[in-house]
Amino acid sequence: MTVGFANTNLPSHLRLLKEEIEGYAREYGLDFFETIFEVIDADDLNEIAAYGGFPTRYPHWSFGMQYEELSKSYSYGLSKIYEMVINNDPCYAYLMRCNHVVDQKLVMAHVYGHCDFFKNNAFFAHTTRKMMDEIANHAARIRRYVERFGEDEVEAFLDKCMSIDDLIDIHSVAIKRRDDPERYDFTPADQDHAAEAEHPVKFKSKSYMDQYINPRQPVEDRENEARRLRERTVPSFPDHPEKDVLLFLIEHAPLKNWQRDILSIIRDEAYYFYPQAQTKIMNEGWASFWHSTTMTQKALHPSELIDYADHHSGTMATSGQRLNPYKLGIELFRDIEYRWNTGRFGPEWDNCDDLDTKRNWNKDTGLGRQKIFEVRKIHNDITFIDNFLTPEFCVQHKLFSFQYQEQGHNYVIESREFQKVKQRLLGSLTNFGKPWITVINGNHANRGELLLRHEYNGVELNIREAQDTLANIQYIWGRPVHIETVVDDKPTLLSFDGSGHTQQVIGADNDPRRNPSAKTR
Repeated sequence: MTVGFANTNLPSHLRLLKEEIEGYAREYGLDFFETIFEVIDADDLNEIAAYGGFPTRYPHWSFGMQYEELSKSYSYGLSKIYEMVINNDPCYAYLMRCNHVVDQKLVMAHVYGHCDFFKNNAFFAHTTRKMMDEIANHAARIRRYVERFGEDEVEAFLDKCMSIDDLIDIHSVAIKRRDDPERYDFTPADQDHAAEAEHPVKFKSKSYMDQYINPRQPVEDRENEARRLRERTVPSFPDHPEKDVLLFLIEHAPLKNWQRDILSIIRDEAYYFYPQAQTKIMNEGWASFWHSTTMTQKALHPSELIDYADHHSGTMATSGQRLNPYKLGIELFRDIEYRWNTGRFGPEWDNCDDLDTKRNWNKDTGLGRQKIFEVRKIHNDITFIDNFLTPEFCVQHKLFSFQYQEQGHNYVIESREFQKVKQRLLGSLTNFGKPWITVINGNHANRGELLLRHEYNGVELNIREAQDTLANIQYIWGRPVHIETVVDDKPTLLSFDGSGHTQQVIGADNDPRRNPSAKTR
């Protein structure tokens, strides 16, 4: 096999390992972009991890804070980054210089699983495949703004933008939310309506019959009515609730050009990173499935077995305090492969009530490998769990839901019932447990104020976090910002006008003795 120029920076023994592991991955049917491995020290790897996997980012204090956390955690032996790979064409992956050979094999096999997932999963289809260049361009543009307008001003604006970077419409890449504008229509819609109002419709008639067919008094009445209607009409936008709050701010907020560009950068990067969060369980499970399969069937030397088992089990370890996406993902993929290999799916399996028959069920269909490749292509974490989590799987892996107990001030097991466990898991994955926020009106009360709405689904907003978010959006919008939500089972309006927060029950009497609105600074 010919070694490309991009791989010449690898030591000779790692170059041979790369060729070996890549060959195994292709034998299994994995399809990936060219993958470039870089060997770096632990300190450099922590720096790249703090930058979100990229070697350069725009300057911001949060990256330094993340680096300090990773660096100290590694120094104290609390954590270690084994691999990191970037969704790009070509894919870039990093190997830690001090890793043992067995770890390098494991990491390479894991990386090829990720690269296959990036290339073939539907939720990554819209992402740019030249993000290494895009990220570098973003960093250069923001550094120019820092030099021109000052670090304090740019960083303060970045703080506000980064705090609301999840207020995007994650489904907009697959759903057409807006109608395409008419190519040759250069007249604004409001001018069309104004013209109709200024020139009301008249019936066609001969000149000598016009005063009878179009009498002057009714025409004047219609003109006066149209004029009064225009005066009463309060212009508002958008026409429909807008889920992409960042896009609405980019289009309508009174921003300077450099501020608009920075907000666009934050939004573009948010859309790039979002699929990785949408598919965390699947992506890590898929990569773990293939590193486990490759190592145990092809690449593992007998002398490396103990080290491999130790490091693999550490990655898959699960405690009662948190859900390990690596473990859940790999076990679900294994379960899907086993079920489709033995025919444990379809109406016949679902309608069988005999436990002994189900226990010994084996139709020898052999469709498991084909099925997991299909699942990898079209699902995200929510649909993955919704379609393939089974009661038998929950029992086998001892899954349960938990809740906080006020009386004992601790967390207790809530239920082991399948539907309860599944709903809790899906609830935590839906928008990652974050609230859905939409823009309702950019001209609220005809004062240029911004009205948002929280799509209440039984979980109330954290008031302190909601107030911080309102303050940051108000900083960008420049006018008071409000959000409709539910507090203590009552429809409530939270507001921030730049100087203080208010909270008022919607629809209550305005008498302050009956409806005292809370105001804080």
